[in-house]
Amino acid sequence: MRLRSLPARLVALTLALALVAPQLALARYQPTTGRNAFTEEQEIEIGKQAAAEVYKKYPVLPDSDPLTRYVQRLGNRLAANAPGYKWPYNFHVVNQKEINAFALPGGPMFINVGTIQAADNEAQLAGVMAHELAHVVQRHATRAYTKQQVPSALAQIAGAILGSRGGTLGGLGQIALQVGVGSYFMKNTRDAEREADLVGTDVMYDTGYDPHQMAVFFQKLEAQGGSRGPEFFSDHPNPGNRAAAVSAEVNTLPARSFQRDSADFTNAKRAAAGLKPLTAQQIAEQQKKGGFSNGQAASGGATAGGTSPATMGPLARGDVMPSGSFRQFQHSAFTIKYPDNWQITGNNSSQEVTFAPRGGASDNSTAYGVLVGGQQVRNARSLDDATAQLIQDWRQGNPDLRTAGSPEDIRVNGVSAKSVDLLNTSPIKDSSGRTVRERDWLVTLPYGQQGILYVVFIAPETDFDALRTSAFEPMLRSLHIQQPQ
Repeated sequence: MRLRSLPARLVALTLALALVAPQLALARYQPTTGRNAFTEEQEIEIGKQAAAEVYKKYPVLPDSDPLTRYVQRLGNRLAANAPGYKWPYNFHVVNQKEINAFALPGGPMFINVGTIQAADNEAQLAGVMAHELAHVVQRHATRAYTKQQVPSALAQIAGAILGSRGGTLGGLGQIALQVGVGSYFMKNTRDAEREADLVGTDVMYDTGYDPHQMAVFFQKLEAQGGSRGPEFFSDHPNPGNRAAAVSAEVNTLPARSFQRDSADFTNAKRAAAGLKPLTAQQIAEQQKKGGFSNGQAASGGATAGGTSPATMGPLARGDVMPSGSFRQFQHSAFTIKYPDNWQITGNNSSQEVTFAPRGGASDNSTAYGVLVGGQQVRNARSLDDATAQLIQDWRQGNPDLRTAGSPEDIRVNGVSAKSVDLLNTSPIKDSSGRTVRERDWLVTLPYGQQGILYVVFIAPETDFDALRTSAFEPMLRSLHIQQPQ
């Protein structure tokens, strides 16, 4: 048989692929690119400093709050599917009534409590967050800032950046006030909004959420109008035909089934409904009095459970060691015994509970203690897979976190479990101000159909072995899971 020419064979192959898998012939939205005066590292630093200003001006919930922890988990799942540069995304909740959300350069994202209260389902909340994530992916803030500057101003930017290398961040800090917090009050362009919709659509799809719900939520806000809609749309102008554009993008993607609401979302809605968020007017009045003292770091990564690390001073070993006597804690999902001289953060329905010695944990970080929590891990084929996904979620906001070896099979009171050691950076600094290494011991157990219960034992490396023997192992031996009915 005579072979056809190469071009003819390529045409035939292309047609065959289109017939067998027509979705391969369809293209996703191709994001724009543009000039940017900042490197990725500089953009991250700008975002950190801008986030610090947000913490001074707005009532940000502590990272230990169950609502914040839920938003962090949802955000980490979306960030795992974000294209392009791997920004150190981190997620925060502002206790404000008005519906709004904003992302800063380099990854910090802030979601108003009012937005969570208004979302009818998890996909709608995921849509708002995916939209904001897309602004970070596309570097809209710094690209717009670069575009607005004349060449002489860009030279000044370069000088400020070069000056920061000498040990001061004053230049970047001034830019952060303009390009970071300033962008929260300035309108995004309609072109940027359209692009955020389309990139966000793809992120939602890849994470397993119905992208149409993004457009549905925005349409809901437009229909409500009045006192609830204007703030969001002052920062996010409608690019026009939003629902049609999202639907057109979805049609370029293969058909798939989407996730339903999680138990985490139901709990988050209940928690949000129980809050009394401040209005924009109340926040403005507080800003005139000096702003807010949120008592936690505004930027940075996360500890093993996803909380932002704040610097803590060294503690004496005698202050953190267990007394030798234990009390029992009853949660709706588990029971566990803990040292009676340690303190509890959380209650019998919290998504995560912290057990720590006095001074071993703050609102936003744990240096000594134990975290017990639950998380839905969808599409996990095994406990190994679920454990790997959990660690990957945590690493999205904490690049220092790494595993020390592979997960091992263990049993906890007859239940098959996984055990893995992690290495991290402790919020503790020594007397010289140097960073202390942290060791974390993660144990995961299956919970329900698509969930896991995790236990994280945390201590600086120098004290870990002593605490493992006297507190961590006895606590693990006392753990009993109560599976959902």
